[in-house]
Order: sequence, then C-alpha cells, then structure tokens
Amino acid sequence: MIGVTTGQRSAPDLTRQIDRNKLKVMGRVWGLDTVAKNNSTSLYGAIVAVEESPVVAGLIYCGTDDGLVQVSEDGGQNWRKIEKFGSLDVPEFAFVSDIEADLFDANTVYVSLNNHKRGDFRPYILKSTDRGLNWSLLTSNLPERGTVYTLKQDHVNPKLLFCGTEFGCFCTVDGGEKWFQLRGGMPTIQVREIEIQRDENDLVLATFGRGFMILDDYSPLREVNPELLDKNHMFPIKKGQIYRQVAPMAGGPRAFQGSNFYTAPNPEFGVTFTYYLKESLKTKKSQRQENDRKAAAAGKDVFYPSWEELKGEDREVAPSVWLTIRDAAGKIVRKLPGSTSKGMTRTTWDFRHAAYAAGGGGAGRRGRGGGGAGAVAVPGKYTVEVSKLIEGELTQLIPPTEFEIEPLGFGDLTEINRQEILTFCEQVAKLANAVTAATQLAGEAADQLAATEQLTQNSPLVDPALWKEVRAMQVRLLDLQEKFSGDPTRSSRNEDAMPGISGRLSNAMFGAMGSTTGPTGTHRKQFEIAGAEYEQAAVELRTLIETDLPALLGKLDAAGAPWTPGRKLPEWKR
Repeated sequence: MIGVTTGQRSAPDLTRQIDRNKLKVMGRVWGLDTVAKNNSTSLYGAIVAVEESPVVAGLIYCGTDDGLVQVSEDGGQNWRKIEKFGSLDVPEFAFVSDIEADLFDANTVYVSLNNHKRGDFRPYILKSTDRGLNWSLLTSNLPERGTVYTLKQDHVNPKLLFCGTEFGCFCTVDGGEKWFQLRGGMPTIQVREIEIQRDENDLVLATFGRGFMILDDYSPLREVNPELLDKNHMFPIKKGQIYRQVAPMAGGPRAFQGSNFYTAPNPEFGVTFTYYLKESLKTKKSQRQENDRKAAAAGKDVFYPSWEELKGEDREVAPSVWLTIRDAAGKIVRKLPGSTSKGMTRTTWDFRHAAYAAGGGGAGRRGRGGGGAGAVAVPGKYTVEVSKLIEGELTQLIPPTEFEIEPLGFGDLTEINRQEILTFCEQVAKLANAVTAATQLAGEAADQLAATEQLTQNSPLVDPALWKEVRAMQVRLLDLQEKFSGDPTRSSRNEDAMPGISGRLSNAMFGAMGSTTGPTGTHRKQFEIAGAEYEQAAVELRTLIETDLPALLGKLDAAGAPWTPGRKLPEWKR
C-alpha cells in the first residue's frame, strides 16, 4: 500500500495479490520442505517503484514486483491498472525496476523491467506519451543480455536519458533511438541506482560491488547530435574557479588517519576542456595491425611488411594531440598533451603557467630539483586550441575557444595580487633557469673528473702525478656546487646550514606562489642575495668548465689515454 507520514492508507493493494506458494516451478507446485524453498524468490505483493509527476501534482505511478504499473491522476484516490504493454514482446510478470515520470511533459513516463529471475536477461525500457495507455520499446541497441535496473532523465535536455544495466551505464541523446556506453574508467559492473546533482551537473551512479561512480559535469552530453559528431568539436567550457589547495592534515588523501578513514578523490583541479575528435591518430604500426586484422577476419592472406616498412615503424615518432592555452593578448601560457583517440575526451588545466625549466624542473625546493609548473595565471579571459603534431607539422583540429577563470569568492578577504606574484615569479624564473643549467653542467663536470681520476690510478698511459691536478679541480668544483646547493656536510647530519643559491630561489619562488598577498620583503631579499651569489659563482664555474677542464682533458688526449666522457672523438686512421 501507499501511505503518508501519519501511516494513513491512501490506496488499496495495487499488486496482483499472488500467493507465491501456489506458483509452479519446473512444472509443478513444491511442498514446504523442498530444498531451498522460496530462496531468492520475490515475496510478491510489494510496490517497488513510486514516482509522482514533477509537472502535474497528484499524477502518481506505481510499479510492483509482480509486473503491474498503476496510474493515479487524482493523488491516489483512484487507480488504473496496466497489466500488459499492448502488443509489445514484454513479459507479463516482470519486476518493475524503476519508473521515471518525464520532467517536461506531464503525459510522458518511462518504465524499466527486470525479468532475470525467470531466466530472461533482456533489457526492457518502455515509454508512454499518454499516461500509460500506449507504449513503445526504447531498448534498440542495448546489450542483449543487459538487464535494466534504473532510469534517469536529464533536467535540461528531455531527450538525454541514462539507464543503469548489468554491464554499466548507458546514455541516449535522441530519446532512446540509439544508446552508447559511458566509459572513461567506468568498470563493467551493475549500475543499480542513478541520481543527478543538478547544481554541478554531476551524474552519480550506485554500483553493485564497486561503490559509487561520479561523472563530473556531464553537461556536454546535452549538445551531442549526429551533425556534431561529423566534425571535431570543443564543448562549452565552464568558468574556472581559482583557489589554493591545502592539505591541513599532511599529504595524501587520508593523511595519517588510517585506511578506515573514508575518502574519495575530488574532481580534477582546474579548468576542464571536453572535446570531441572524429578520428584517432594512429601510428604506422597501429595502422598496419588494423589492416592485418581486417584481412584476417575476411579470410585473406596477411603478408609480412618489408624491412624498410618495419624500420619506418620503429623510427616513427608517434603522432600527438596538443591543447594550446593563450591569454587575452595571444601569448602562449601553457601547452597540454591530449588524447589521440577518437570520441569525447577531457583534459584539465591546473591554472598554472608552463614550467620555468625544461622537463618541468626548476630551482627546486631546497635545491633538490623539480619545481613542477609555473605560477598561477591571473584571472581573465583565455582561449584553448586543439592541434595535432605529425612528423613535426602542427595542424589545427579545433579553433580557439574562449573561456574565463576567476578567483573563488571569499567575502571580504583581501584579494590575492596574482599579477604581482606572476611578474615576480617570471623574474625569478630567468635566474632559476641559469642556476639549473649551472647545476647540471657542474654535475657533468664532476662525472668527467671522476672518470679522469680513475685513469690517473689505473691507466699506464697517464702520469700518476696528474692526480693532484685532478683532485684540486674536484675540490674547486665541490666548493662551487656547495654555493649552488648548500653545505651537504652539515645538512646530511641534520644540522642547520646556510641555503645555497637554489634553495634561496626556491624559497623566493614557491613562497611567493603560496602567498595570499604577493611576494614579501623576505622573498625579494632572497632573490637579491641569490642573484649576487650567482654572478660570482657563474664566473668561477665558467672558467672551470670552459677553460681549465678542457685543458686537463687535453692532456689525456695527448697521452693517448682511453676515452672518457667530455673529450673529443678520438682520431683513427686505417
């Protein structure tokens, strides 16, 4: 029965009133002591789906576990029973797994049926446009054995429907004429319930055994249509909200709270670009393999490629997709790699400028290298363009699309001066780039000297007296490396030590990036000290690696010593 909060009965028994102990199983009725009697058998007499129209008050639909749909148009005072769905090939006693009253049309309703307990795993989705008087099937190309458990209609586009099946979540953009599976990391698992978080347009799925799955901001699906899928396309870009991410309980999703502390990943931080590519970018190898599979499937011969063709495959640089972000003045802010697969895909920009050193590195915290991307971009308007890069040729796939980023509002809190932070970080980055180069070159020089030292000890062609010269140069280099990276003698023993040039730059840059007011006086002073120290150290390092070290290595060449890194290509003649 249907009741209100007071427990008042508002409807008669709306089921078939079946006594399950009188139903025949395997041709006859079985007795009380039969093994597994009534195990996994529906109780019957239960209403398992209730839905009131959001358009017309009092228009109520009920579905039962014995295959009935009941309709009331007067708030439950009178009911109209639906036992069969016209002449459709639909089982009579199937479990009504869900009912979805249309959000736009008072006369339209959707029903899903589950008949798996009778060995029938076919999907059943029915639609009526006259409050249940006539019905049509919407299962079209859904998996043949994919039982449907739940339905949900989009609150903006009436033709956008979702259904949860035995094999995952499926979606239709044309009212059920054709369905496609939502993937993007979604496992092949039963989807038992679907809800939509309307403020963020998030699709929330409850699965059987794999927890909750959330598709963040599915709104691009509202635009999908056959015409759109004939070309590459960028979907409307949601305005980006800039804020500072923090980890108050230390790093990691659970910090130190233990595995019993439930956490789930947040949506990716930044602006998310959702775009569609009509064709995949394939390597020569993948194209050949695809052609081979087609030939084999057709029963044709599959011949070996030539050695030149295989060499071409081995040497090919795989094609790639790139998203180029520019500011309002057209200056490139960041380049992000994208997916080369056809279909809808997503890439997220974390609001940051490109890294200030090759490979994403930089001065690094405490002079250890790393450093990641650059400073956070300033609020304003930007564009994103999608291109493909094949054999060094960049070709536009999707023209520039405008979007906007803005700070997440915090009432009367002082606004962060992001332009001042960006300008300061760009100044620091120029010095950081030189320091990174100096640190790398010093490391390479140390490797060359280490190899040279070995030769002075084990090569009969090298005068052992050269060891002292090598060692003196090694000590000079160690002193220079200490200026760049700090004193390892003290820091390795957990004692305080003055920071090196890299450490000062790291404190200046990353301190300013994390500031809410812009670079402080301390940040600027660290930058000033680092600059002065670098000027002196760079002169000494340049003398060592450009003059003194080549002269030392030249002595090895003159002695005919075995080759070591940093020396020129040995002369050889027949």
